[in-house]
Amino acid sequence: MSSTALRWFKSSYSGDEGGNCVEVAQEPTAVHIRDSKAPQGHVTVGPDAWAAFLGAR
Repeated sequence: MSSTALRWFKSSYSGDEGGNCVEVAQEPTAVHIRDSKAPQGHVTVGPDAWAAFLGAR
């Protein structure tokens, strides 16, 4: 799926002042992560890897 067809949302940890923002788009079998300053590229991980990442805080 192209990054333009995905439904992206900004991390709740990203501030409102712009700049450094992490955006995430979720699908049943994949989670896509990108930097809002470079939306043309993104990293894709599986749901288990994403859950482990979130649990590591």
